[in-house]
Amino acid sequence: MSLGSILDSISHQHPVVKMYDNEIRSMDEEAKGARSWMPPQIGFGQYMTPYNVNLWKRSEMETGMGQVMLSIEQMLPNRKKLNANEAYMKAMSATEKEAKKAKMYDLLSEARQLYYDWIVLGRKLQVVVENEKLLDFMVRNAELRYKNGLDKISAYYKAKAALGSSKNMQLMYENDIREKRIMLNTLMNRNPITPLEIDTSYQLNDYSSVVFDREMFYKNRSDLKALDQEINKTRLKQDLEKQNLKPEFGIKFDNMVGFGGQPMQYTAMVMMKLPMARWSSKMYRANIESLKWKADALYAQKDMMANEYTGLAYSLRNEFDLNRKQLVLYEDEIIPALKNNYKSMQTGYEQNTEELFMLYNAWEKLNMTQVEYLDILTKAFTMQVTLDRLIEKE
Repeated sequence: MSLGSILDSISHQHPVVKMYDNEIRSMDEEAKGARSWMPPQIGFGQYMTPYNVNLWKRSEMETGMGQVMLSIEQMLPNRKKLNANEAYMKAMSATEKEAKKAKMYDLLSEARQLYYDWIVLGRKLQVVVENEKLLDFMVRNAELRYKNGLDKISAYYKAKAALGSSKNMQLMYENDIREKRIMLNTLMNRNPITPLEIDTSYQLNDYSSVVFDREMFYKNRSDLKALDQEINKTRLKQDLEKQNLKPEFGIKFDNMVGFGGQPMQYTAMVMMKLPMARWSSKMYRANIESLKWKADALYAQKDMMANEYTGLAYSLRNEFDLNRKQLVLYEDEIIPALKNNYKSMQTGYEQNTEELFMLYNAWEKLNMTQVEYLDILTKAFTMQVTLDRLIEKE
């Protein structure tokens, strides 16, 4: 699989996608109830009824006392308050959508790192296999020469120990590759032991033309967009608290049926809540002031994070450019020169003009340099993954 295929599979198959989608759907469904009215209140019972049951009845001179009452009450919502509440609740899922993107970028960044580590491990494994051939040649040739007394024993033991170490490294690299395979399969939500091979071709990115300014991070970073949504939610919540200070109206209707010949009676009332009163508005006003300072804090946090990302990006690019230049130097000059040195030493050794320890030293220097090259390549890949995560590259 190519890197693009792996990333695409993670984007569609990882369980975190379904988790966030369900959470977002939950919030959107909850927002559908934002325009609900307060429930009506209904009461039924006796009203102003004497305990003496005999007084309920009508006498020759007076009607009976007591009534049965049916009461209905309904508060009428403030339309602007309903609008503010609906806007606030609809904004709840926006933050989760950005959080989902941020989590997906984390997973994709992890996959990229595993993929590139696998490539380097494959290169290291290839170097080890080649070294085994070279060391095996030295050992077998030295054993032949040692029998004939033509070589020194110390270099022979060094080469034999290096051969054993090389086989050990091969086992370690193969095991590390299996671990990368398991982790990549897990990220793709597949059976961890599913057979998987990767496309080992790669290309280092070029960030020389990228301008890492705050505007770029404001535009690209999901966590900064999530802060924007939090700021928006804070404003909408503040609007809702302001609407809570507005008066609310309601209606109440009572219907009464009297005992002992009393006429039917009713009560019709309009009610009004006055939350703006000094003793009842303290909580709302405190919340409004608190939300104002919370929004300012979120603005400051956003600026702080963008500033940190800008400095980190330029620092990473500087180190990444250094690694690229080093890799070119190793590929074009250092490693080819050491390979030629080893070949000349091997030719001289075969012609009995060079000693085994000289050939071994030439191999050791070549091997160390190849390892250094791959270590730099690992650093370059890590810098590239970090930069891609920083700018949230698809």
